[in-house]
Formats: sequence, structure tokens, C-alpha cells
Amino acid sequence: MFSDHLFLLLLPPLLALIIVIRTRTKTSGTQSLPPGPYSWPVLGNLPYMLKGAHIYFTELARSYGPLCSVKLGTHLFVIGSSPMAATEIMRAHDRLPTYRWVPKAGQDGLQEYSLIWATECTDHWKVLRSLCRTELFSAKGLDSQSVLRERNVDKMVEFLKSKEGKVVNVRELVFATTVNILGNICFSEDFIGLESDEKESSGLKRALYRLMKLGTTPNIADFYPIFEWLDPQGLKKKTSEAMNEAFSVWERIIKDRRVSQKGMDSDHEHDFLDTMLRCGFSDLQINQLTVELFSGGTHSTASTIEWALAELIKNKQAMITIQKELEKEIGSTTCIKESHMSQLPYLHACVKETLRLHPPAPLLHPQAILEGCKIMNYTVPKNSQLIINVWAMGRDPSLWEDPLAFKPERFCDSNVDFKGQDFKFLPFGVGRRMCPGYPYAIKQINIILASLVRDFDWFLPGSMEDVSKLDMTENFGIISQRKEPLMVIPKCKC
Repeated sequence: MFSDHLFLLLLPPLLALIIVIRTRTKTSGTQSLPPGPYSWPVLGNLPYMLKGAHIYFTELARSYGPLCSVKLGTHLFVIGSSPMAATEIMRAHDRLPTYRWVPKAGQDGLQEYSLIWATECTDHWKVLRSLCRTELFSAKGLDSQSVLRERNVDKMVEFLKSKEGKVVNVRELVFATTVNILGNICFSEDFIGLESDEKESSGLKRALYRLMKLGTTPNIADFYPIFEWLDPQGLKKKTSEAMNEAFSVWERIIKDRRVSQKGMDSDHEHDFLDTMLRCGFSDLQINQLTVELFSGGTHSTASTIEWALAELIKNKQAMITIQKELEKEIGSTTCIKESHMSQLPYLHACVKETLRLHPPAPLLHPQAILEGCKIMNYTVPKNSQLIINVWAMGRDPSLWEDPLAFKPERFCDSNVDFKGQDFKFLPFGVGRRMCPGYPYAIKQINIILASLVRDFDWFLPGSMEDVSKLDMTENFGIISQRKEPLMVIPKCKC
């Protein structure tokens, strides 16, 4: 009896001692990890991601500092949210073997053919990147494409003139324009119409939208690899179907070009398809690279232009300033050319300010380290996923004065640029995995935005005359987009 009472008396302190020992053991084993919130068993911190990963990670940075960690499923993610943290993460990338995190929905077979989704910087990946940089994104390549961009922008302006006084979906219009520009560069063809109400049940437009939607769908296999072979959400199958739908759009073009290519002379005005064929690319290699170029070079550009126009409509003084600059440097009757862009510093400042507030990719793509390392005096275990939170740095009050306000003037007398040198401003990434197409994207954004602003005044639909009520809610996935498309009415200024 006494022993029973003694046991009952000793049980509470024994339990308390066990809890303290376990807590201290757990803390001592993880105390050198970057700080972070409590991680739930099995789920980790996944339940808190519903508000948007970039927002959740930014809140964590405010609580735990510029380098913090979270457990998402079975993976440890280390997030850098300051220039110093970003610099340290990039140093780790440079000195350690790494691999790129690849969504399980589209991983099969991509290592050999992919530019964007290759897990490692293989020799083939370097060849693809070099080819794109030389043929598409070099100064010479960009100059040779200028007439195609100008021609398609002129078509867009003429279309808008026919829509004067009617509500226009800016995102759809600019997306169609960017698709056709790239279609002409790669295949010498337009692929989709400019009418946003076209009921296209198939074709490239549908395929690209499906791929973007699938890319933003959370996949349980990404956080729990054990489920990869099951594909419980059917995302692999759906992604494969969307890819095949895109391939079918230019399948005939590739076949015909292979037949006719032998008869081409050296003076033939070739497109990028001819370049890929001369390099000996198989149909599968052409399909994979091309669909990645279309996926990466259309939605993000259209979204950035949509955000820029929305910010200018909402900020009247900025709109007046950019319109005055365009009138002074180009005039109202001259066709806008890419050669004019160097004369428009305030336009460039508006684009930079848009990219600061609305970076195309709020989070730079995760890279996993294959060896443990030290980052900012914290121990980061091998296979940890390293992420740079570009969105957080763009809105950090310690880096930017009045960071939530749209103020292009902050860039007018500043050398801060988006070329990966200024670690507080990385809208196109940094290092080996920096977006190779950013020079192309900037050319396109500049001339389309300049044309939209110079040739038209923009009004909200009748019930939304107060521009302060313009909804600027964000919807984040792979790219930053407005939650609701910008629906506005153009009025021609000519």
C-alpha cells in the first residue's frame, strides 16, 4: 500500500523530469538550426501555408529573424529574407553541390531535356542555357527580334482602338500578345487571337493556362515523396496531357520544317526552330524547351504589365509623369520603337517599382544542399531546401522608405538594378539559376507598357470611378498575379 502511494506521489515529478529531459535533448539537438516555429508531427508547418507561402515566410522573418526554418511535410526549408541572408545562401550554393527542387507532377524525364526543371547543372543544361542566351537573349538576338515585338504591339494597339469605350481584360490581351511574339520568334506564326472572350477549348492558350494552374496546385507528393508513385491527385497525368496538348500545336510545323530544311540556303531568314533543328534536337527536346519558353515568357510578363498599369491607374501623378515623358521624348504620332526605350528613364523606374512590389516569382526556386553547412552561424543539415524570399525584401521598411507605396522616383537617382548584383532587389533571381530571359522580358514589358500608357487613357467600369477602390489583392502561385483580372476601358488619345 505504501509503495502504491509512493508511486503516485513520485509520478508527477517523474513525468515532469522526463518532459524536461526530452525537451532539453530535443533543443540541444536542434539548437543550432535556424530558428523557427513549432513543427507539428507529420504535417510540420503545412497548415499555416494556406495564406500564401511568401506571406507566411515573411511573418516568420519578423518573429525569428532574416534566416529561419520550417518543416513542410518531411522536408526542412531554410528561408532567407534579407540581403545578408540571401548572400549567405548564394555562397552556400556556390561552394556546395546542390540540386534544384523539381515538382513531382512533372519530373519524369525532364533531367535530360529541361532548362527550367533540370535538378542539376549538367553539361546538357549548360548547352541549352548557352543556346538560349546566344540565340534568344543576347544583344544581337534581341535586336533581331525587335521588329517582331514592334509588329505585334502595333496589332495590340489597333485592336484596343477597335475596343474603345468597351471593357477590356488587360491580362488576357497582353498574354495573347506575348504568346504571339514568342510564336513568331520560335515558329514564325501567331498562335492565338486577341479577343479575350474566345472560347478556346483546346490549343496553346488552354494548354499554357492548364500548366500554370497545375503548377500552382499543392501536391502531396512534393512534401511526402513516399506518395510519388501513387500520384494521388493525378497531377502527373494532367501535366502530361497539358504538355501533349501544347506539343500538338506545333507538331505539324516541326514535321514540315524537317522536310524543307535541307533546301534552305544560307540567306534564309530563320527562326529559333531552325536553330534547334540545326543543333540536332529531337522532337522531344524541341517540345520540352519550347513549352518551357512559352510557360516562362508569357504569364509572368503579362502579369507584370497588368500590375504596372493597375499601379499607374491607381497613382494618378505617376501616370501623368510617365505620359509627359513619352510625349516629350517620342511624341503622339510617331510609332513607338524599341530604340526609344533608352530615352525613357521614368518608364524604367515604373517597371522597377512594379517588380519591387510585385516580383514575378515571390520566392526564388528552392535549391537543396547535398552537404551540411553553416549559414549565418546556424547549422543547416544536408538536403535542406534553401529559399530566398524576394517578396519580403521588396517590402522591408529597413531597406525601402515607405515600402508599400508605389513610388517610381525611388529608382530615378538610384543605381539599384535587377541584374542580380543588388541583393535587396532580385525579381529575376541571382547566380547560375538566374532567369536567362530577363533581358527579353524587360524589352517586352517596356514597349508594351509604353504603348498602353501613351496611346490610351484608362478608366474603370462605371461603378468603380473611384480609383482608390481598385482591388489590388494578390493571388500567388508560381508567379505573382492579381486575384481579379484588371478590367478597364480604353479611350484612344489619338
